[in-house]
Amino acid sequence: MSEPTKSSVRKIIKGAVQKPVQHVDAVVDSTAELLHSSGHMQPGDGIISSVIALSLGFLSLLAVAAFHFPQYLTTPELRHQYSVDTLRLMLFGGLLLAGGLALKNLVVGRRRNLNIVAFLFVLVAVACGGSRVVVNDFADHTPYIGLDWFIIDLLGSTTLFVVIEKLFPLYRDQAIFRKEWQTDMKHFAVNHFLVGLILMTVNFLIHHMFGWLVSSDFQQYVQHISFIPQLLLCILVADLAQYWTHRAYHEIPYFWRYHAVHHSVKTMDWLAGSRQHMLELICTRVLVLAPLYVLGFSEAVINAYIIVVGFQAVFNHANVHLPWGPLRYIIVTPDFHHWHHASDDEAIDKNYAAHYAFLDHLFGTAVNVPPTKRFPATYGVVGDYMPDGFIRQQMFPFRSKATATPTK
Repeated sequence: MSEPTKSSVRKIIKGAVQKPVQHVDAVVDSTAELLHSSGHMQPGDGIISSVIALSLGFLSLLAVAAFHFPQYLTTPELRHQYSVDTLRLMLFGGLLLAGGLALKNLVVGRRRNLNIVAFLFVLVAVACGGSRVVVNDFADHTPYIGLDWFIIDLLGSTTLFVVIEKLFPLYRDQAIFRKEWQTDMKHFAVNHFLVGLILMTVNFLIHHMFGWLVSSDFQQYVQHISFIPQLLLCILVADLAQYWTHRAYHEIPYFWRYHAVHHSVKTMDWLAGSRQHMLELICTRVLVLAPLYVLGFSEAVINAYIIVVGFQAVFNHANVHLPWGPLRYIIVTPDFHHWHHASDDEAIDKNYAAHYAFLDHLFGTAVNVPPTKRFPATYGVVGDYMPDGFIRQQMFPFRSKATATPTK
């Protein structure tokens, strides 16, 4: 073979090898660019459907993994309540929608690289069994991470609260993918994945620190209160504990180091409440749940309270504004809690309650909003000293006192 011919062959082989590699690099780069970007998504160029396909494909793949290893990836308290047939139907629908959107975008040539990743997620999920994974008997007392709770809560929260934020926005021009959403998504994921460890820790501390306070006669009396009054009383007890715990985070400098992580969010939406230091999360859960356990509220009431607190924790941080009327003096609303996160002078160390707004009015810590100032001007910690990034925020309280305890 002549030298020119050999050179041509080498070029052909080199090109055949380089093109797939370059294409893979382009796919990876496009996905990484999406995950590191922020701002508005413009309708008409396929970005919205691509994000939906990518998200559903990824969550469906995680769901298939949870079906394969339920003893390690699902939460015992939740798995006992599941309808497996309903979950299979939801998984099938997610795979169908993700695959359909990705395929449509690939055919019309929109966001090809992102949709290749989305379609690969769907293909791998289907290859691993899809919605037909057989669940055999498994041990019920094994270490686990709350992957199922992460999937359900993320899917439910985005579906519900993004719609509410778009229908009743406080700030109309605020993007779904606002700045620092990646950091808050990491907080959301880690807190959910560690739900087993957190629940186990909280359970242990409550039983060993407060178990001696339990009076069975008093508990029986509380449990015989009818459901609705018992639930309202349960929320009041929890909110009193939450109020004074929350106030301590603000007024004791050492505790503020941890709570400042939560207050560092500069844009309020449904994801903003997820930004929390893990030690604060555990401490607050112990101090709020302990009195509920000691007073003996029924399991049904505590389960209902957990639903209420779960909804309010997300809703009160959301980019939502509604005409609440006199209710704003009774219950905590997004308007009320937004002022708590504001860095305006009149909002510093105010509005501590999580459920009942009248507690702040009772204890003199409600924000007195000027008539000319309906909404906060800015959010976050005064001085904007909190670093971005999940790891750096978890490490922030352990830095030197000179940088860790500035005034809010």
